[in-house]
Formats: sequence, C-alpha cells, structure tokens
Amino acid sequence: MNSVGKLLSRHLQELAPGTVRWIGLRPQRKVPMQVVDRSLATQGLGLEGDRRYTGNPGSARQVTFINQEHIDLIAKLLNRDAIDPSTLRRNVVVTGINLVALRHQRFQIGEAIFEANAHCHPCLRMEHALGKGGVAAMLGHGGVCAKVIQSGVIAVGDRVIKLDDQLSLPL
Repeated sequence: MNSVGKLLSRHLQELAPGTVRWIGLRPQRKVPMQVVDRSLATQGLGLEGDRRYTGNPGSARQVTFINQEHIDLIAKLLNRDAIDPSTLRRNVVVTGINLVALRHQRFQIGEAIFEANAHCHPCLRMEHALGKGGVAAMLGHGGVCAKVIQSGVIAVGDRVIKLDDQLSLPL
C-alpha cells in the first residue's frame, strides 16, 4: 500500500462509522427507482431486485454508492434546495464517511461486505435529469461503484464500517 493509502486507511479507521440513509433499486433501464428499507446483497451479483443483479456476474459495478453530503453539494451547485436521491440513480446513499476514500478498500454494511473499486462518474442522463449543468455539478461527486464480496442483508440505518486489511480478506 502506498503512503497515501496508508494515511487514508488510518484516518478511516479512526473515524466514526457512516450510516445508510437510503436504498433504491432499478428493476430495468430507464424506469423509476424503487425505494426500499432493506435489500439482499448477493456476492458477485449485487442487490436483489436491481437490474444489475441479473446482468454480468462478477461486474465491478454491482452496487453504486453516493454520499448524502455530495448530493447536498450537487444541489447547491445547481441552485436547488435539495435533490431526490432517486434522480441520481445510485443504489445506496450514506452519510458520515467519505466513500471516495474507501475506493479499493472493503467495508461492511449490515451483514454484507463490499469492495469499492471505481468512481461512479455521471452519465449524460444526469444532464436531462438535473437540467443544464447537471453533469458538471456531479463531476467528482458521483460516488463509487462496488462489488459484493460477502452476501447479506443491508438496511437503512445500518452502519458503514471500513474493514481493516486483516478482516477484509475473502471469507
């Protein structure tokens, strides 16, 4: 692990855990999100009921996460009071922990373990969904994509806990 990775890892372990605030599933492309209180995260597939669950097994984009703090910032950049999380088409909204700092690391929510592996960049649909400037407002604030490493139920209110290197080995 490089020196920046060591600093991030140490800092994240010292922080209080984050919290899941919202979960949304999209059963098919271009359909409204279904807001749920809980979902089963299945290893190698994603969230049961989401369109990616039946997509490419092993995909790096099984579950998408975004910070509520970033949603609030996107709203400010677009001169809005608030943005409904379903507009951004991410699966899980968390607060209290910097998801971007979790990239390339494992974390636990409820019974499930995830590995954040990539930034979740905004697509051109965000320009339509958010209006002019939507993509620009989301750049750098789109969250992360993750794989499900260990199956389990996740729920609104669950803690988001960064796993240390010893605990994050495949089970």
